[in-house]
Amino acid sequence: MKRPPEAHDLGFTYRVRKNGEVEIYHLGRLASTLRGNDAEDFKQEAGVEGSAEAQQLMARVTGNYKHGNERKASEHPRNRR
Repeated sequence: MKRPPEAHDLGFTYRVRKNGEVEIYHLGRLASTLRGNDAEDFKQEAGVEGSAEAQQLMARVTGNYKHGNERKASEHPRNRR
């Protein structure tokens, strides 16, 4: 049985490959691959994978971060509860 996601969990995970590349996954699907200096910088900044800071970092790196339409989408009748 799956655990409910934590409040700060945005669904991101990452994996460091043998060649130094970092693969970032969102909800189990590959979202981005970092190589070279970007991968090294990410590994230094990420720290603990499940932390809120690491989740926000992965969201920024993949571009899945604050599109600007969050308020508008939440007000749509389909999304009201």
